Amino acid sequence: MRNFAQPALAMVDSMRRAATAQPASAIAFGGAPGSNSHQAAMQFAPDALPLPFLGFEDALDAVKNGTAGCAMIPIENSQHGRVADIHFLLPESGLSIVAEHFMRITHALMATGPGPFEAAYSHPQALGQSREYLRQRGIVPMSHADTAGAAAYVAEQQNPTISALAPPMAAELYGLRIVEDAVEDAHDNTTRFVVLAKDARNAAELAGEQAMTTFIFEVKNVSAALYKALGCFATNGVNMTKLESYQKGASFAATMFYADIEGAPGDPRVDAALEELAFQCNSVRLLGSYAQARKRG
Repeated sequence: MRNFAQPALAMVDSMRRAATAQPASAIAFGGAPGSNSHQAAMQFAPDALPLPFLGFEDALDAVKNGTAGCAMIPIENSQHGRVADIHFLLPESGLSIVAEHFMRITHALMATGPGPFEAAYSHPQALGQSREYLRQRGIVPMSHADTAGAAAYVAEQQNPTISALAPPMAAELYGLRIVEDAVEDAHDNTTRFVVLAKDARNAAELAGEQAMTTFIFEVKNVSAALYKALGCFATNGVNMTKLESYQKGASFAATMFYADIEGAPGDPRVDAALEELAFQCNSVRLLGSYAQARKRG
């Protein structure tokens, strides 16, 4: 907690005290107050108690140890793709995805003065989403743990040659001047978040709702292994909306896949597809079923 920049500490401590009194109502997130994850948590559950942590892993740990009832974690961005390391953190957490949330993302360039600026600090995702804006102005992107944390850092440094890319809310919280608003390169910039909790949603709770199911699987190291795995969904009429690969260990012989499908266990088509997938793969692990927050397709 005490590794946040000085301007953020009072707010972090206040949020921590409130969450300690009602942990079941707390929603953990990675980043300083004012971050995109903070705003997503408040959009998703306006009555929840926001609980900031330095990183995503700490936020997930808070749910595991009962400090928070759930965690809000960004998983992918429409412009910059997968959030780094998230596919490793989610399975390792032992938690279940119980909901999803989409949020339009906008960044402002903020600082203690009007510029010009030598550098802009922010989370790598935000820097990537504003890459062309920074390049055209000759501003060097500098990685920071999160967007609002970068704003707090710039406020603490009081250096007129540095700036931060962060949500406009962060400028208000940390007393910074917004030099330019909406500096993201794509103005339909959207991030998908997932909500994780200790207990998975019962598939019966999703009856009548358009559901999503997220899972990981490891294909066998044989010819056409992925083709056979994907055929399980094609032959059963199950729509797969996301598929990403990543390596398991350093052998480069075991490939893991992260996938989203429409539907949930209990649907005969989904049950048949997952049963066939288990036969075709070394392992299959469900990460959760939940209601769609946005229609696919």
